[in-house]
Amino acid sequence: MIKRKNWDKKRILITGAGGFIGSHLVETLVLSGASVRGFIHYNSRGDIGLLSHLPSQILSGVEIVAGDLRDPQAIQKAVNGCQVVFHLGALISIPYSYYHPYEVAETNFLGTMNVLIACQEKGVERIIHTSTSEVYGTAQHVPIDESHPLRGQSPYSASKIGADKLVESFYCSYGLPVVTVRPFNTYGPRQSNRAIIPTIITQALTQRTVSLGNVETTRDFTYIDDTVNGFLKAVEAEKDYLVGKTFNLGSGQEIKVSDLARMIVKKMDHPIEIKIDPDRLRPPNSEVLRLLSDNSLAKKTFGWQPEIDLNDGLDRTIAWIKNHLDQYQMGSYQF
Repeated sequence: MIKRKNWDKKRILITGAGGFIGSHLVETLVLSGASVRGFIHYNSRGDIGLLSHLPSQILSGVEIVAGDLRDPQAIQKAVNGCQVVFHLGALISIPYSYYHPYEVAETNFLGTMNVLIACQEKGVERIIHTSTSEVYGTAQHVPIDESHPLRGQSPYSASKIGADKLVESFYCSYGLPVVTVRPFNTYGPRQSNRAIIPTIITQALTQRTVSLGNVETTRDFTYIDDTVNGFLKAVEAEKDYLVGKTFNLGSGQEIKVSDLARMIVKKMDHPIEIKIDPDRLRPPNSEVLRLLSDNSLAKKTFGWQPEIDLNDGLDRTIAWIKNHLDQYQMGSYQF
């Protein structure tokens, strides 16, 4: 992580701080001198999620607040005194949303409503709202720019479309200083094997077969450091014309899942067979078949572009997972 400028003493709230992107964002901001409050989902075990991977000297600089996005009072308290809010908190699993659509919709939509209301009442200077490339559904044209139609092909993506539109309404109705960033398939160290790249890597490191679902789909993968850089640049630019707009954070490159799997397998020191597991296949009309971002608006507006290519990013991710295999559940499909 590289220390950033202009963050010294800024008071920051990060919802979803215990998640994959959130924990990396926390780490970067603490190293950059910001005063960071991390909002995590409460559990009786006192589990702080992926923040537990941070060195003690960084974690000691984080004020951790546990609660639930669906609790307005908890969000009001969390936002109080903060200048910038990064809203990453969400239930993000697509397969989970098939089984628990109400919980996903309530958390992602009403949770976002609570964040927006609190930010409005507390006079927050800037809010960065996290969208997802899943809101586009299967690409109707490529590359996908921010004007591409939105299509809810899963309860998860529908909940995020709702949240994105809620953000849009608060900007239009109240002038709330919110910027929406839309990551495309972020990957890297700490990510769970719920996601495709850790799924392939963990199986390839420990087995002679890799079981996957639909391998003909294409995705646009962005390394975690590049995604975090996009979040920060959306605040550092401090340009009023960013407010109310949405920006894709994708590499602008696509790869088939089958080719991705072969790319990872080649990096292993033993032969591996790739198999299709019917239990991993999504309902046909729900599967997003193609994602390829147009990142030109982010590049033009606040100078963001990815710097780490897929080959380098995979090497870094494999090295991390290899050293942390004991933290992954093996032998079952994680969603």
